[in-house]
Amino acid sequence: MCSAKSADEVPSILLVFACLEVHNFGISKCWLDRLPMKTMPFILLMLALTCTGLVAQKQTTPAQQKLKQILFDFRVERTSAPTKIPLGTQRTVLSKVFRKYLTDEAKCNPQFDASRGTDPLKAARNAGQIVPAIVDMASGSFTAPGQAQTAYVISVSECNASHADNFGTKRVAIFSGQQLIADVDVDFRGSIVRKTDLNGDGLDELLMASGDMNQGTIIETAALLDFQNGRLRIIEEFGTVTEDSCASGAPGSSSKASVLSISDVVPGKMPKLRIDNYEATCRKAKRWRFLSTGKMQD
Repeated sequence: MCSAKSADEVPSILLVFACLEVHNFGISKCWLDRLPMKTMPFILLMLALTCTGLVAQKQTTPAQQKLKQILFDFRVERTSAPTKIPLGTQRTVLSKVFRKYLTDEAKCNPQFDASRGTDPLKAARNAGQIVPAIVDMASGSFTAPGQAQTAYVISVSECNASHADNFGTKRVAIFSGQQLIADVDVDFRGSIVRKTDLNGDGLDELLMASGDMNQGTIIETAALLDFQNGRLRIIEEFGTVTEDSCASGAPGSSSKASVLSISDVVPGKMPKLRIDNYEATCRKAKRWRFLSTGKMQD
C-alpha cells in the first residue's frame, strides 16, 4: 500500500495532471510516489512540455478560418448600370488589340463568307469583319503582384456571329498604362461579377459570367479565372448559376440560383469553393428554398 504524503509534497504533480487529458487509470499518484527521487524532475519536465504542446495545438487553428464566407450570391438581383467607357479609351484599347476592325455593324461586308473554314469566327477576325466594344473593366494586379493594371472585357462581335455563337467571342485585354500586357479569349464570358484575391498572393482573380436566353429561359454560367503571367487559367468552372424560366410561361416554371462560398481561408492557399443551389417560384417576392449542393443539374 502506498504511504501517505503530506499536502506540501504533491501539489506540483496534481497541477500537471489537471492540465492533461489522462484516461489511463494505471497512471496514478501512487505510481509516481514509488519513483526514485532522481527520476522525478525528468518526469515533471516531460509532463510540463506535454501540457504546453496541448495548449499550443489548441491555439493554432483559429475558428474563423473555417467559417463559410459568401463569394457571390446569384439570388440577389443585379441592377447596376453598364460600365461606361470613354470613346477615347475605346479607340486606344481596341486599336492595340486588333489590327483592323469596324466601328459600325452596317459596314460589315455582306459578301464575306467564312463558312468554308473550320472556324468562321476566327476567319471574320482575321479579315477585320468585327465590330468590337469594351463592355466591362476592372483595375487590379492580374498578371503579376504589385502591378497597376486594367482588365478590359471586349465583345468582339464578329459580323457573321449568330445567336448560336452567343453573338461573338469575348476577350480580356490587360493593360499597364498604355502597354498591352495580355490578350486572351475568355470563352464567351462577357461580364465581371467580382474581383478577388482569394489566396492572398497579390494576384487578383476575376469571377466572370456568361448569359443567354432561349425561348424565355435565362441561363447564366460562371467561372473563376486568373491571368498570371498573361495566361488564362480556369481555377473553378461553376457551370450554370442562374436558370430562370419564368418568362417562358411554361407549367412548372421557376427561378434557380446558386450561392458561391469559400471556407478554410489560409494565406497562400486557394480556399475550398462550394456551390449551394436554391429555387423559388415565379412570384415577384421570391421565397428561396434550398435545392442541392454542387453544380446545378440541367
